[in-house]
Amino acid sequence: MKAVILAAGEGKRMRPLTYERPKVMLSIAGKPIIEHLLEEVKEAGIDDFVFVVGYHDETIRNYFGKGERWGINIEYVTQKAQLGTADALRRAEGLVGNKFLMLNGDTIVSAEDIKKVITNDDNIILGVIEVRNPADYGVVEIEGEKITKIHEKMRQPMSNLINAGVYHLDESIFGILQKTDKSKRGEFELTDSLQLLIESGNDIFWKKIEHWIDVSYPWDLLTANEHLIGKISPVNEGQHEENVRIKGKGKVSIGEGTVIKSGSYIERLVFIGDNCEIGPNSYIRANTSIGDNCHIGNAVEIKNSIIMDGTKIPHHSYVGDSVIGCRCNLGAGTKIANLRFDDASVKVKGVDTGRRKFGAIISDGVKTGINACIDAGAIIGNNTLIGPGALASGYIEKNSRIY
Repeated sequence: MKAVILAAGEGKRMRPLTYERPKVMLSIAGKPIIEHLLEEVKEAGIDDFVFVVGYHDETIRNYFGKGERWGINIEYVTQKAQLGTADALRRAEGLVGNKFLMLNGDTIVSAEDIKKVITNDDNIILGVIEVRNPADYGVVEIEGEKITKIHEKMRQPMSNLINAGVYHLDESIFGILQKTDKSKRGEFELTDSLQLLIESGNDIFWKKIEHWIDVSYPWDLLTANEHLIGKISPVNEGQHEENVRIKGKGKVSIGEGTVIKSGSYIERLVFIGDNCEIGPNSYIRANTSIGDNCHIGNAVEIKNSIIMDGTKIPHHSYVGDSVIGCRCNLGAGTKIANLRFDDASVKVKGVDTGRRKFGAIISDGVKTGINACIDAGAIIGNNTLIGPGALASGYIEKNSRIY
């Protein structure tokens, strides 16, 4: 059996982090989202993959190649215009056998749940899950073991049972894809194709899954990171100077070529990539993921955050509950607020993050001057410059200048 993974879209709700990469390549716990999914599929027993790529596809192709590093085989097909999930799956026709697994590349499902969906080779099966916010997803109606109707997003869902984007399909789906019309959103939706199957007398069965991580908004990266960072296999390939304290060594991963300098304190549930320089006197707190080639310097505190490759936070700064993109440079004394005075959950452009503590989303190439301040809930676009002593708040477009 092959696994088809849809990875062609940008993920517009993840902007500005997706200006240089597709959503599936955003980093969580030291790996792109799609790599976490790939590893779960492989653990479920599938070694042959078809990646449907499109937006910034070179980042996926260059990272995964043909899959040798993971002991798998990857084929690629291109969806040049992102016209929906049904259109994306059409690109894989002729590359899969009669039965295949299909998944959305921006969600993470456990190997155990994947096995549930692919166990019965004779049926079309859809993985479903119960959520607290079904209005944000496609809701399914069921009768016994079968699905009777699949809805797109509804203002008033009739249940909390949603489509989890895990499909066990057969080649009959490709004939239905050709008959699928554009939806109200102007896309060819796979859910519409499946509804056509149901209406033509075909049975679609459901399996309830238990472990599912969906990343819809930038702050969801933090929630996903919190869930996944404890599952990484800890390694310690770096160097430590004297007077370094690592709490809970079985839950800390330090990459090759990384140096932890004197006086640094690292809590459990921390990932640090390759060729980083940490310290002296840095404090790295729990649920923090630091990419490759980063510098976290003297008297810097990082809490519950994702720091992507090549970013430098060298002196006397605080970063809490935030996502910092690649190649950023935070000047000495930069502080990111992560709590409202009224203790209410932080909102971004009117959207409730659901997080009482949330700092900022800072995209690639952002630079701050000394003593710059960034307000809770700020979203800062690529290559923005924030001057010495300036306050950045709200949504800031890329290439902006804040003084």
